[in-house]
Amino acid sequence: MTHTIQIPSLEALDSAASEFVSLMGDNTVFAFNGEMGAGKTTFINAISRALGVMEDPTGSPTFAIINEYRSDTTAELIYHFDLYRIENLEQAFDIGVEDYLESGAVCLLEWPDRIEDILPDDTVRVNITVNPDGSRTVVLEGLSEDAE
Repeated sequence: MTHTIQIPSLEALDSAASEFVSLMGDNTVFAFNGEMGAGKTTFINAISRALGVMEDPTGSPTFAIINEYRSDTTAELIYHFDLYRIENLEQAFDIGVEDYLESGAVCLLEWPDRIEDILPDDTVRVNITVNPDGSRTVVLEGLSEDAE
């Protein structure tokens, strides 16, 4: 199943993140694609807030590669990956990426093409496009049928 979310401005970010969360269903692995500067990290941080993470996950986990958050409302773990610096699958295996992906926790991945070969079959593809007017279009592909 495919769903599109429009983000006309930064002010609409939190409502877009809430809409995203309402569509998640039983899906747990979300692969975010978009050009550099498309807003992947900003949107993932808004999604984390919508999932109940009260700490401010300011920025991307580029240097840590994986940031772990815990929802203050559900106590569930949320993993935010920035795989930009991963050069090969061996590095991904070394940090245990497959264990995170199979954990059942929500995994939000930036630059998922770096580990494409080990992504689960039920990974939801999230494509963020910057429109000429600066707004964003978010397309979710591969949502399970229970997602609405």
